[in-house]
Amino acid sequence: MSLAPLTYAEIKIGDAATLSLVVDAGTVNSYARLTGDLNPVHLDEDYAARSFFKRRVAHGLLAAGLISAVLGMHLPGPGSVYLRQELDFKSPVFLGDTITAQVQVLEKFDRQEKIKLRTSVQNQDGRLVLDGSALVLFRPAG
Repeated sequence: MSLAPLTYAEIKIGDAATLSLVVDAGTVNSYARLTGDLNPVHLDEDYAARSFFKRRVAHGLLAAGLISAVLGMHLPGPGSVYLRQELDFKSPVFLGDTITAQVQVLEKFDRQEKIKLRTSVQNQDGRLVLDGSALVLFRPAG
């Protein structure tokens, strides 16, 4: 989907949009600084090597943030107001992974102009790293 503004009526059940990101050290380091989550499993190679993951992993909410970008910029797009997000973290995201967030319209609540969407993030191998659903209010500026 393009960044062309949509109206509520134009959004259909089954519509989907994606956005991808290469997760590198700079991205993880910036996210850590912005959020204050300086857990060494995200930032320190030596510490991460001794961890459950055996190497550095990205913050789980970094992947979830990509979902927010799809919702706010692509589908439904500008005018989306996040009301609820359910997340189930399935697999870690490692530095060097390319992750792709996808949202798909599951249901529309016309009286309230709300939209329920399936939300997921996969890595470059098609492995599901995050699964869930979101509810947004959609009222684009007129």
